[in-house]
Amino acid sequence: MNDPKAGFIGSAVERKEDYRFLTGAGQYTDDVMLPNQTYGYFLRSPHAHARIRSISTATAARAPGVLGIFTGRDFSNLGGLPCGWLITSLDGTPMKEPRHPVLADDKVRYVGDQVALVVAETAAQAKAAANLIDVDYEVLDAVADTATAAKNKTAVHDAAPDNVCYTWGCGDKAATDAAFAKAAHATTLELVNNRLIPNAIEPRAANAVYTRHDDSYTLYVTSQNPHVERLLMAAFVLGIPEHKLRVIAPDVGGGFGSKIFLYAEETALVWASKKIGRPIKWTAERTESFLADAHGRDHVTKAELATDKDGKFLALRVRTTANLGAYLSTFASSVPTILYATLLAGQYTTPAIYAEVQGVFTNTAPVDAYRGAGRPEATYVVERIVETAARELKMDPIELRRRNFIRSFPYATPVGLTYDTGNYESTLERVLEAADVKGYAARKAASENKGLLRGMGFACYIEACGIAPSNIAGALGARAGLYEAGEVRVHPTGKVTIFTGSHSHGQGHETTFAQVVADKLGIGLDDVDIQHGDTGKILFGMGTYGSRSLAVGGSAIVKAVDKIIAKGRKIAAHLLEAAEGDIEFANGEFRVAGTDRKKAFAEIALAAYVPHNYPLDKLEPGLNENAFYDPTNFTYPAGSYVCEVEVDPATGQVRIDRFTASDDFGNVINPMIVEGQVHGGIAQGIGQALLEGCRYNEDGQLVTGSYMDYALPRADDLPTLVVDTVKGTPCTHNPLGVKGCGEAGAIGAPAAVMNAVTDALWHMGIRDVPMPASPYNVWKAIQAARH
Repeated sequence: MNDPKAGFIGSAVERKEDYRFLTGAGQYTDDVMLPNQTYGYFLRSPHAHARIRSISTATAARAPGVLGIFTGRDFSNLGGLPCGWLITSLDGTPMKEPRHPVLADDKVRYVGDQVALVVAETAAQAKAAANLIDVDYEVLDAVADTATAAKNKTAVHDAAPDNVCYTWGCGDKAATDAAFAKAAHATTLELVNNRLIPNAIEPRAANAVYTRHDDSYTLYVTSQNPHVERLLMAAFVLGIPEHKLRVIAPDVGGGFGSKIFLYAEETALVWASKKIGRPIKWTAERTESFLADAHGRDHVTKAELATDKDGKFLALRVRTTANLGAYLSTFASSVPTILYATLLAGQYTTPAIYAEVQGVFTNTAPVDAYRGAGRPEATYVVERIVETAARELKMDPIELRRRNFIRSFPYATPVGLTYDTGNYESTLERVLEAADVKGYAARKAASENKGLLRGMGFACYIEACGIAPSNIAGALGARAGLYEAGEVRVHPTGKVTIFTGSHSHGQGHETTFAQVVADKLGIGLDDVDIQHGDTGKILFGMGTYGSRSLAVGGSAIVKAVDKIIAKGRKIAAHLLEAAEGDIEFANGEFRVAGTDRKKAFAEIALAAYVPHNYPLDKLEPGLNENAFYDPTNFTYPAGSYVCEVEVDPATGQVRIDRFTASDDFGNVINPMIVEGQVHGGIAQGIGQALLEGCRYNEDGQLVTGSYMDYALPRADDLPTLVVDTVKGTPCTHNPLGVKGCGEAGAIGAPAAVMNAVTDALWHMGIRDVPMPASPYNVWKAIQAARH
């Protein structure tokens, strides 16, 4: 499809980028081979907590092919890896922010902590030499449990002797307590949001080279936000001018949040590339990914919901302990606070909410944003306790939700957000019909005839994405702006190149961004080229995370396109000898209103670069514009999910029989891509609910360090997903009317699945089953209930 007259917005255009991926022409970081290439390998700590008495590298340095070995001592004069969000505790003190060294210096603080970097002629030689390094460790007691970390006598950091990074609150505590005092009913639920390991299909990788003639560095890296990576690394760690570091993130094989952050490995490679004088490449082995990629979730929560006698919500009270791991990762502090507690209103008119979050350090890998980042945790709390309250009150869970839905917009929640628009009744109605809820009783009876327990669970989620605006985020502790940049370069032939600060790693930007531009300019889809991921080409950008690409990055592009059209009108006015105000633009043509006199977009583009026919004193040559866009609010996608499961009471096996989703994403640019995003998110949400669970033992050893112990969802774990992504309520404050879609499935699915599991088991007196609801965990809950 390349006909501009047909329009591109709203069309299920096939992804432009897929041909190169499907034919093996993708260019990933590990594919980059530079002249005189060398290879790095990181020696990692086998202990969760230990003091480094000494490191002997003499034998390793003499090993074949070794070019250099670096330890924490070499980096002692450099800065630590920074955290990008400052959280202030309830007592007014800033969070504890211990130094996060590039390589461990005095201590190692989790299994996988980087101890030394070995550089050699080949990857095999670097790995072999690393095994010859002798490290004398004094092993210390480890802190591994989230719930008890603040009571543990062992301190992960001297700067936080009680292992507490912050104790933060959100909402009105007094009003919430007062509402509970007069409530007719209170539901209490204790929940664990299980720790997850991201597992993108492409492991993290980096290739760094120093260029002596201009004293500059180039880093190829698997990053979701190359400009932020450059800023943090250059300014806060290495102390080099930012413009002397070029960061290129080529094709990236998935990120899910785990590639947002500045990591030690690429930072060490950039620094060492100057010392070695040759490029250094490192690609993580899968075991390293399990050990050292930032993990997600890991909350322990007590939630309480107060209602009146008719089921109206009066108040919600939440206390959460959030595991931050051994160090503060780039956005770690904001995930269980700003991105979590502010979403605890859900879709409901609960008048009083108070949440208190304690962030704790442990001797585990750092924990940071993972698909949804705080929003899945919030939705899980809200939707699990709402469903539980309905069962306690002996009410239909659908009716209980309807009684408490927000129906008037804009709506200011008691936890700091203002929802601009929504229609929660609509998505609920659509999903109930698509899921054939009326036929559930017959299906339940059929399951019982097979000796199986059938349950149905609901989840009505809302998320805030496209984090904004910068000034409010800054007041809440953000240490960076949250805008996006776009540049539109029109070539003399009328072809267009778009430079965007957003980064694509599976989202389909090369298609959807091209659809937006082609539609607005009235040109062919193939006439638009999208460039991203290179700080040497792109004006600036904050990258891709938090479902912000189209809502924020796309809006910046639209603003730049509007400037192109505005200048085109000026040129057309001169060429057509008409007043600028009389020039209309539509379907790729500049036309004098009320006449047939017109110029095609390509003609105007050529005239801009061959300016023979308009006054240069009024119009400069060229047709190139850029724009920054800083949103005035979040976007608030929302939806309703229904899940049906069958549970085998003899084995605890859970099988998802049906899963139906209805989402409101505002205006939809490409419904096929949106549906694919929802499918992927639901798959990950089902993975969390039934299969995935990162576990450390009491000594801080990762016991789920490979696919032998950490189960990812496979095709036969998923039902045929029924997904409804028709046009919803458009966002009121961005020019496209779009809302984020990439994280929705992962936000709503876990609660829907677990509500279905507990519905099947409720008659046994089972209120909760810990995620993942593996056969063992379910069987154990059944046995406990029977005895």
